Amino acid sequence: MIYDLEAPPGTNPILIPGSQGFIIGVNWANNNRLLVTVNLNKVKGSVGSYNYIDKKHAYYRTVSYDVRGQNAALLFSNVEEFDRNAVASSIADITLDDPDHVYMPLLAEYSPGVFHLALYNVDVNTGTATRFMLGSYTTKTFYMDGKGHVVARIDQEKQPLVDHLFLNDSGNWRETGQYDAEGLESAGVAGLTADGSALVRESVHKDTGRTGLVKMLLADGTVTPLYFDQKYDVSGEQVDPWTNRIIGYSIDADMSEDHYFDPKMQALQEGLEAAFPGNSVHAYTWDVDKQEVIVQVDGPNQPSDYFLLNRATHQAIEIGTTYPGLNDDALGKISPYPYKARDGLDIPAYLTLPPGKPAKNLPTVIMPHGGQMARDGMQFDWMAQFLANRGYAVLQPNFRGSSGYGKKFVEAGFGQWGLKMQDDVTDGVQKLIADGIADPKRICIVGASYGGYAALAGAAFTPDLYACAASWAGVTDLQHFLQTRSNDYGDDSAMIERWSRFIGDRKTDADKLDAASPAKNADRIKCPVLLLHGVSDTTVRIDQSEEMNDALQHAGKKVTFIKFENETHYMHAGDTRVRYLKELEQFLTANIGN
Repeated sequence: MIYDLEAPPGTNPILIPGSQGFIIGVNWANNNRLLVTVNLNKVKGSVGSYNYIDKKHAYYRTVSYDVRGQNAALLFSNVEEFDRNAVASSIADITLDDPDHVYMPLLAEYSPGVFHLALYNVDVNTGTATRFMLGSYTTKTFYMDGKGHVVARIDQEKQPLVDHLFLNDSGNWRETGQYDAEGLESAGVAGLTADGSALVRESVHKDTGRTGLVKMLLADGTVTPLYFDQKYDVSGEQVDPWTNRIIGYSIDADMSEDHYFDPKMQALQEGLEAAFPGNSVHAYTWDVDKQEVIVQVDGPNQPSDYFLLNRATHQAIEIGTTYPGLNDDALGKISPYPYKARDGLDIPAYLTLPPGKPAKNLPTVIMPHGGQMARDGMQFDWMAQFLANRGYAVLQPNFRGSSGYGKKFVEAGFGQWGLKMQDDVTDGVQKLIADGIADPKRICIVGASYGGYAALAGAAFTPDLYACAASWAGVTDLQHFLQTRSNDYGDDSAMIERWSRFIGDRKTDADKLDAASPAKNADRIKCPVLLLHGVSDTTVRIDQSEEMNDALQHAGKKVTFIKFENETHYMHAGDTRVRYLKELEQFLTANIGN
């Protein structure tokens, strides 16, 4: 919806017309055109050089609307290769000097069946695109300066997987570095510094192993440190929405923290934090003069609220909230709950306790995060808070392999699906029992994606520990999963290289992968299992849950399998989340009470 901030009170917002798929992003191209990015799932044949025959695949498209929500224009609609690209939505550059055009990448057919990445200049009023620059066969990314100039590109060669970083010297491409794309430190370019003189790159500190920021001068390729934290990885960069330049960074300690290189922006940040103590506060976006700022405020017991701050009058008005009417007394208290793994590794974790209940002998839900290389923190978590509201203690362990704690912590998870990564989860459960917080007979493990795998692995490999297990879109057969991703993207793709580092090689480690696959060990499971999966999931396809369901039924186990039509991997639809929580609550109540 588009809100006119100068309209009289009570004026209704303008609703963007509905369309197929899920809206996953919005961005102003100029004062009169809004860009809306949509995720669609389609059955298609070949896409670029990939093969998706008879399978659904996620398609991303961007549509431009005027401020009245009318005169829609599909970007790239005139380009022949448009329909053969899974992603036709990325914005490489928006320039203040030319508000009617944006720059966007697209795979273009260089010769029959051979695609090169190209940059296009796209008219946001009509959707018409004109090719601006063509990369090589191995080009994967272009970087621009906010003024319509390409300053760098990355080419990626395969076997071994190496990123080559090139700087654009007046049309002459000069290679300035090679980076191991199989590992954790690829070229890692985030963008340009505020003054445009250097590229900002993510880099791993040689002594601490923490990921921080360096800058590389465009003039000669000289690299100097920009920021490194002693304890945490840099979790993201602060980007100026008008220039697309890197002006700061974020770190995720227990809570997310924003920092800026410019003293004036840092002073603004510190003032916002003083106004909203105890929460994470973010300058979400602003006008060109930085006089009006939209501020996002969130915290452990604070769902995201948005305020419009007028810096001249020092007045802030609330313009939106994500969970209106949700009262503090309905929420659980979250706190750090670190512990030692059995091999001595420190495992960060967070414990949410149900409101109004003593932390003793509670029915407990273990909730390992998805994404594998993700992490949990002390932010509002809709699922954990729902469970706490229903009377459950909730443990969220950041097992080895989780991001945010340095290269060594991530690498400790290599090859450890179902092994040490799972042991880390188990050790957290044992600590809850030892501390008297969890009732050992009323513990359920619940997760989504990798967390769904961990839930089923917990039920299979520690069958006496859990009274039930629930998986949303979990991986269940590691060989099958890797084979499916390989069929989609190729054995030599960066995706397969990354997955194989954590899971193992499906060709050489077949026995190990089968031993760590819950679907191959369904006969070991003793507790009831709940499987939930989106039919349109293209990240972990539904055949993973189908295989698990068949294996459990064949083994005579108690299993419930629920399919969600038209849903993706990410529970995009609100109705999906409501139904998921209702099904989960019923399952937990039946198996561990509340």
